[in-house]
Amino acid sequence: MTRTAWCLLLVLLFFSELAFGQCVMCKAVAEDSAAEGAVGRGINQGILYIMVIPYILLGTMGYFIYKKWNFVE
Repeated sequence: MTRTAWCLLLVLLFFSELAFGQCVMCKAVAEDSAAEGAVGRGINQGILYIMVIPYILLGTMGYFIYKKWNFVE
């Protein structure tokens, strides 16, 4: 990896805590809940799970396209 890629990875890891945000509707549900700690944490994990799936699918598809176009014989 190049120096730029390492720096970008370091910055993304450093600011990853900011990714634990919530959408407005999910935040409202979590605030109205009696057990905010457990419910809020579950909602955050659900949001992250839903967010990660498209990136995994696109990454897998991109990998196979890359392998198809750059095959080595």
